[in-house]
Amino acid sequence: MKVLKLSAQGLPQSWISLEQAVIHYAADEVRWEMGAEVAVFRGGHNAITGEQSVIAVSSIIGTKGVPGINPFDLKPGLTNTKLFARDRCVCAYCGQQPDESELTREHIIPLAQRGRDHWMNVVTACRACNHRKSNRTPEQAHMPLLYAPYVPSLWEDFILRNRRILADQMEFLMAHLPASSRLHG
Repeated sequence: MKVLKLSAQGLPQSWISLEQAVIHYAADEVRWEMGAEVAVFRGGHNAITGEQSVIAVSSIIGTKGVPGINPFDLKPGLTNTKLFARDRCVCAYCGQQPDESELTREHIIPLAQRGRDHWMNVVTACRACNHRKSNRTPEQAHMPLLYAPYVPSLWEDFILRNRRILADQMEFLMAHLPASSRLHG
């Protein structure tokens, strides 16, 4: 299980472990929290009062300080897992939704024709369509694209990089998606 760590301004920073979240709580770096309580950690007992220390961790935390990096300057890393999720596991050429083991990263302008490996030049394709298109462009292969590629937003990237998102975390992230996102409904 991961905790969604946000800046104090509410911008996503990273997915962190429960242990990393506890460190933020213990260091008094949590400015605010949202979502459900996902874990409770119990520590030692105070020698004077006898009270046991307790840290309750929420699924979404906002931490103090200003991040050293503007998250909007970050470009989402391209992985097959995130690509297939962006394209909802639908082949860009035949429109089928095959088993995930049959999905491939397909370069619209092939690498052999100086195409690049970046978000705007890749789509999800089934193995059969990828093989049929080969080292040709969609026009050369007479295989028009059924949807256009795009670079995921910061919010989409946070959804695409975590397979086990809690309902309250997903609700928070979905509320910030661009209207054009394929991740809606």
